[in-house]
Amino acid sequence: MSEANWVAFLGHRELAFGAPTDVAVAVKQHDEQDPNATVIVSDATTGRVIDVDLTGSVHDVAARLVGGVPKRRGRPKLGVVSREVSLLPRHWAWLSTQRGGASATLRRLVDDTRKRSIPDDLGQQTVDRVHRFLWNVAGDLPGFEEATRSLFRFDMDAFDEHISAWPADVVTHVQRMMAGYRGAETV
Repeated sequence: MSEANWVAFLGHRELAFGAPTDVAVAVKQHDEQDPNATVIVSDATTGRVIDVDLTGSVHDVAARLVGGVPKRRGRPKLGVVSREVSLLPRHWAWLSTQRGGASATLRRLVDDTRKRSIPDDLGQQTVDRVHRFLWNVAGDLPGFEEATRSLFRFDMDAFDEHISAWPADVVTHVQRMMAGYRGAETV
């Protein structure tokens, strides 16, 4: 899931997965067929629910998502984004004495910290995003509470057991969300 992907669920059935525009168009087309159906769209990376504006035509829905990203300060071609950082005067004083200046020093500190904490961070981030998704799509399924407890204990064998009887689309998407963690877990 290196690029931004969305997933849309109609109950426990996956309606669409892929690029945001493709998913929004699929949801709009389904809405035209069945306007009373409840479709949940979420970011496949974070598990957060996304509110899709379905007003207008299919073309209108797609157009709102294409090119709607505002320009940001920084050097976007290099992946550099400028944001505000608030520090105490003693922090700024220390940063000003470091090789490469404040920005280079902060980047080094962040990179060093990330290298040391990647396994822990990856596990916690995965649990958080899977839980967000499950809360919205699978909260009514049998064994949800037990599965959630297992997930937060990082007991993946018990988690897999609790979700094994769930609808295939839900299980498949959970596995998709956990793929990076499961690969790192065995390293």
